[in-house]
Formats: sequence, structure tokens, C-alpha cells
Amino acid sequence: MAKNVKNECYNIIAKLLQKYYNYYWLFLWNVIYIHLEKFILKIGGINLAIGDIIVGIDIGTSKVCTVVGEVNNFGQIEIISNTSYKCSGLKKCKIINEDEISLSIAKTIKDAEEETNLKINSAYVTIPGKYVTIVQNMITKEARDKYSGISVRDVQNAVMQVKDIEIPDGKTLIDIVPDKITLENGTVVTDPVGNLSSSFTISAQIILAEKDYVRQLHNIFKKAGLEIDGIVPTTLAERNLVLDNNELHDIMLLDIGAGNTDIGVFEGSSFVYTNSIPVGGDNITNDIAVVLNISEEEADKLKRQYGLALKSFIDNDNDIILNTSKDANKNRIIKSSELIEIIEARIEEIFTIINKNITNSGVKQKINNVVLTGQGIVNINKSDVAGKINLNIPVKISTGRAISTVKPTYRTSYALVRYIAARPFAKTVSSSIDTQNNENFIKTIIEKIKEFFYS
Repeated sequence: MAKNVKNECYNIIAKLLQKYYNYYWLFLWNVIYIHLEKFILKIGGINLAIGDIIVGIDIGTSKVCTVVGEVNNFGQIEIISNTSYKCSGLKKCKIINEDEISLSIAKTIKDAEEETNLKINSAYVTIPGKYVTIVQNMITKEARDKYSGISVRDVQNAVMQVKDIEIPDGKTLIDIVPDKITLENGTVVTDPVGNLSSSFTISAQIILAEKDYVRQLHNIFKKAGLEIDGIVPTTLAERNLVLDNNELHDIMLLDIGAGNTDIGVFEGSSFVYTNSIPVGGDNITNDIAVVLNISEEEADKLKRQYGLALKSFIDNDNDIILNTSKDANKNRIIKSSELIEIIEARIEEIFTIINKNITNSGVKQKINNVVLTGQGIVNINKSDVAGKINLNIPVKISTGRAISTVKPTYRTSYALVRYIAARPFAKTVSSSIDTQNNENFIKTIIEKIKEFFYS
């Protein structure tokens, strides 16, 4: 359908140019048309076209990660660049140094531009759940023409109208997530387009964020020479990457990172709750370093090499030689049980805090299963068992098929790119990209054409 509309648009414009201008302009239009694969109107649920570029940035506690994805000939997102750079400007989910984050973003973008030969002007970015509020809303919409069926425009208009809620002071709208669409006869459908129903009801999650944090993000991006295409909660972006289709319902997703843990709760298919707690894998590393009086580098190495979440699972209490530069502790030997005891105590605390959070928020009874992801503890053996003990809910390590193809460092950024590409009936746009700095004239024409198509 999109292809037919594209061809029709091409023919109309070509005929006009041929009639009212000379063949030079017709030739120019043909050149421009080659690039228009990137700018096709969203038709029939198709959000993006071949060649579209989406840039996703995740600001973590220890680093900034950027992924550049391109829509390939099969309509799938293909990674064409992934870059990262160290950053300590975010601590306990709070932005403590805008300049440092901005410089780290600029560095990853520069590296991505060199890898792809693109000029990147904008990107999408994640936001911790701590700063997010989810509001449920629904509206009933009349089809403009009940004899021809529900149109894409009908659905898109409904999505734009469902966001019309009273936004609390200090909050701002960052996203709309269409959830369930019900036809006049009560039938629930994924895609209502073409159905001969005089009306339909759409329910959606309205995603709000704290204005101050959003303002900080815009300041950071501006300093890095970028615009923000959109802001997405971390766990919402990750959902379809780390979960398989058979486990998308009544799930709590825990992204346990270096410095914080993001919580996302999905009741049925609805995104109902998100939050962040300021604890993660770095807390375990720090505990090991402090208790054993070793460097954090060595502590992290021990955690990854010998990490076990529960002391009760020790088969052999082996000796561990501490590799430290501190003279007093050189060649000191400890038992593996000593290390695991330290790890177990902190992991128990992490899950205890999570349990308290979801209990106090009233969402625990909505959760049937928990899925762990992130690099904070999922590489620690039996962390899922420890989670089940402390949460009293079945817990598993993420086994989503897509996750195995992506380096752990870039999973959140890649998940963000995939989420943007897959949003149904949303005003999804590709990131702003220039292929050459000196093609301003062509770029201007293309932008005007985009404005015409998207208006």
C-alpha cells in the first residue's frame, strides 16, 4: 500500500514538473526521488521506510552508549554503528554533571559519524523510570466513513486525541502508547484499519515525565549539538527486546545496571508502572572492595569470575588468591564462601528494596513472572533463584531471542531503536541525518517534501 501511494505521489509531482517547468527540474526531481525512500508517508501501520535512520542513546551510570540503526530491505532494523564512551555524570539516577554527559554523547556521536559517514543531528534517548508517571486514558472515535471502514487517519487522530488529559504541574508529555483497540461490536483488534465499524474505542498509556529532568536532557543535547527526537522510559524500550512473545503479559522487567535498577511492570500488555532504585552491580563491587580491602577493578574481576548469588549453592569452598597491590594484603588467600557471602548480602538488599517498592505502589499483585536483564547481577550465578526467594515470584534471566544478537553494553540503546521503529500508529520519525554537509539545497527540497507528506 505504501509503495502504491509513493508511486502515485511520484507520478503526480513528475507530471506537474514536466508541465509547468523544464526538464532540468524533472531530472532534479528524479535525483531527489532516489533519496525519498527515506521519507515515505506512514501508511497502513508502516512507520518507517527502507533507508530510514534511527539513533538511540542510553545515558548510564558508567557510560553513554549510542546505536545507529537503519531500516533494511526487509523492513528490519540493522545496526550500522554502536559506540560508547565513559561517563560519570549520572549518579543514583540523578544528573550531577550536564557538561560531562554532553561531552560523552558528543564523543559517541562523532565516532558513529566516522563509522557511518553520516552527519547526525538528532537522536532518541532513554529516561529512568524514577522520573516517569503513567496515566491510563481511553476515547471512543467515530469513523469518518463507516462504509469504507476505519482509516489510518482515524486511528492516528484518535491517538493524538487520547493524550488530551490534564497534565499535573511539573510534568510533561513524552510518549503515547496505544494499547487496546475495541470495535463497536466489542471485538478487540490489534489493527482496526479496514474494519467496517462505525466507531472504535482506543485505550492508551500516556507517558509523563518530570519537566526538570526533561529540561536537563534538552540542555545536555543542545550542548552536544543535537536535538531530541523523543524520550522513552528504559523498560518500555527494552520490553520487546528482552522478552519473547509468550512472556509479554503480567511481567515485571528488572534492568539491573551498574548504578541503578529500572523497574517496569506490564499488566496484560499494558505498561502500568515504572520506577528506578539507586542500587545496582556497582554496589556489589564496592562492597567486595571495601570488605576485602582491594581495588574496585580487582573486586569487579572477582565478582564476574566467582560470583554466586547464594552461599547455599557452593559446591566446593575453594581458595581465592587476592591479586592486590597493597603490600599488607599481597598474596592473601580467602575462601570463595567469604566472597559469596558479601555478594549474597547486597543482592538480598536489592531484591528487598524492589519488593518494598512494588508492594507500596500496589502493583505486586499484578505480577506473575519477573525477568532479569542488565549487566548488574544477571552474570552472577543463581541471581534468579535469589530473586524468587526475596520476591516470592517466579524469576528468570532474560532469554529473548533478539537479545542474544546484541552486545550487552548496547542492549538498551538497541532496544530503544527497535521500539521507535515498531511503534504502531505513532508519529514515528527517523533521526535527522545529513549524508553530506554541502547538500543543503537538496536537503531543503527534501525537507519541504517531507513537510508536505507528513502534514
